Formats: sequence, C-alpha cells, structure tokens
Amino acid sequence: MPAMYAKALAEPARAAEDTGVIDRLDWPAIATHLDGEGYALLPGLLGAERVHDLAGRIDDMNAYRVSLAATGLGSGELFYFDHTPWAEWRAAFYRHLAIIANRWNETLGIADRYRPELPDSYEADRSVGQAQRQSYVCRLGTEDYLSLHQHASGERIFPLQIVALLSEPEKDFEGGQFVMVERRPRMQSRPIVLPLRLGDAAIICAADRPFRGNSGYYRVNLKHAISRVHRGERIGAEWSFHDAW
Repeated sequence: MPAMYAKALAEPARAAEDTGVIDRLDWPAIATHLDGEGYALLPGLLGAERVHDLAGRIDDMNAYRVSLAATGLGSGELFYFDHTPWAEWRAAFYRHLAIIANRWNETLGIADRYRPELPDSYEADRSVGQAQRQSYVCRLGTEDYLSLHQHASGERIFPLQIVALLSEPEKDFEGGQFVMVERRPRMQSRPIVLPLRLGDAAIICAADRPFRGNSGYYRVNLKHAISRVHRGERIGAEWSFHDAW
C-alpha cells in the first residue's frame, strides 16, 4: 500500500463507510497524484464486509438493470442504483473531491462551481434537467467486457468519480483488467492499467482534466474500460457525483 494513502487506513478497512476514515486520508497527496496522473489508487479501502454487502445485494438494491449488449458497450450487466446506498460514505468523499473539481474548473476556465455538499449538487443537476442516475454495479461473466466510455452526459459534469473491485482476481475471475486511455492534443494516447485487487478503490478522472505542459495548462480527456473476462465472474462498482440527461 503506498505510504501516502496509508494515513487513514491503520484501522481495518471494515471502517471504510465511516466518514472519519475518509476525512483522514492524505488528501494533499491524493490531489497531487490526480493532478499528475488523472487517478489515485486507494488500496484496501473496502473491507470484506463492505465488499460482500454491496456485491451480494445487486438484485435487491432497487437497481435499474441494463444489458451491455443492448447499449453497444460490450457484454455483461449494469445495475444502476439511486443515491441511497452508502449515502454518507459518498457525501464524505464528495466534500474533498469538490475542492479538487473546483480548482480544475478554474484552471480550465470553466465557470461552473460545485456546491460544498453532495445533496445540493444533485439539486443543481436537477435544475438543468439532469436526473438520470449514473452510479452502478457492473457484473461481467466469462467472455464479457465493458468498452471504453466516460460519464460526460449533461451540462454539469463532475470531473471525478470512484471505482472499486468487489471480487478477487485469480480466484473469482481471470482477465477483466481495469483500463484507462488518456487522450492529449497532438500526442499519442496514453494507456493505463489499474491493478485493482479485492476491496481496492480508485478515484479517477470522469472525463476532462487540466494537464500542465510546457506552454501552460491544457485539457486532456480520459475514458475507461474493463478488458474481457477469461474465466469466472467479475463484480465492480462505479460511483458518480452527478446525474445525467
């Protein structure tokens, strides 16, 4: 586990839903890594109890079920859930991420600013007609995959999101790597493979972020995907902090 993120994780990761754990993460170090790389890995953030709780309630969480084959985004299933599951946990993350998101918008010359509290931010989404849920659990079986995509539908796009792995590589499944592709103007795309293990989470750029080049800041774009599962069943989750059109 990288030392810069270990500050809050001396206690067992079963306390991940405790907002105090999130508040004690090394947010300056996380912000620096997000600025430089577009993601920050949080190893072991979700303990076994939390992982099994979320993965085991897929069919009972009042989720909207979508076939990936029907959307053209791959094969497997997405279970879109509302703002209820882990509401305090998500709100605690948002308070810290909103500071980074507002700084990114200021750097890119984007006028919109995100409100300090998550419920107020969702109210702002609804005021411009954004009410479609974005957070989901993804269940992929053998030969399933999730194509490159991003959560960028709407007038108000929160530029950060959280992903997590709820099953164990090499035991529950093989393949199914979490992949990101960053596109920079007039440069080759940069592939990134995130080595997630059971209970790992990561904060990633949801769409655009500022990148400092030789002539100042410019905008880079990130998409993410899950490679083909060769064996077993892979379950992961994505939490977004804005609703869509």
